[in-house]
Amino acid sequence: METISVIIPAFNEEENIANSIAVAKKCSLVNDVLVINNLSTDKTEQISIENGARVKKCNYQGKGYAMEDGIKYANNDVIVFLDADVKYEHQNIVEELAKPIIENKTDFVKSSFDRTVGGTVTEIVVKPLLNLIYPNMYKFSEPISGMIASRKRILQELTLEKDYGVDIGILLDVIEKGYKVEELNIGKIVNTSHNNKTNETMSKMSTEIIRAILKRKNVIK
Repeated sequence: METISVIIPAFNEEENIANSIAVAKKCSLVNDVLVINNLSTDKTEQISIENGARVKKCNYQGKGYAMEDGIKYANNDVIVFLDADVKYEHQNIVEELAKPIIENKTDFVKSSFDRTVGGTVTEIVVKPLLNLIYPNMYKFSEPISGMIASRKRILQELTLEKDYGVDIGILLDVIEKGYKVEELNIGKIVNTSHNNKTNETMSKMSTEIIRAILKRKNVIK
């Protein structure tokens, strides 16, 4: 059975990073938990090391930069990304996300989940735009979810957006390249950072996601 690298991009997640690492380690096939410290100013790195994760420092701010570094430094071909700001009620999600990849049933797994709060950008911005521009595309419940699984060789083919557009960009690119994509529900999650997002942050997220979508239709550069 193949082994799994779990990559957790993290920026100032000292309160939750131990939980994300613990979820990664629940899967017996995981032998590589890699936290990418994305210029944190708190104890994210120290806590990650104390909880048995490898840590690599990313020198540029932005989730896409952190994900690129994670892909580069991952020890295994099978890769699962977890979000550092999420509490997972279902503890077996890494195995569930990776299983279709390991069994060669699909090339890319995108998670969906049961929310407690949030989803405003997804429902008000992302889904309507996708419905207009990609009317025949498979309808994803959570198109900007950051919990995904694929193979390193596939992820290395992609040019990642460096900002909030990275997750939708990856999804659209793997579809465009003809890879088989599956959506998988991982149960209930709690996004610990959602209540801290200001209207300004939500607007920035929306703008960067819209830009990533329109770039893939050559509407903008």
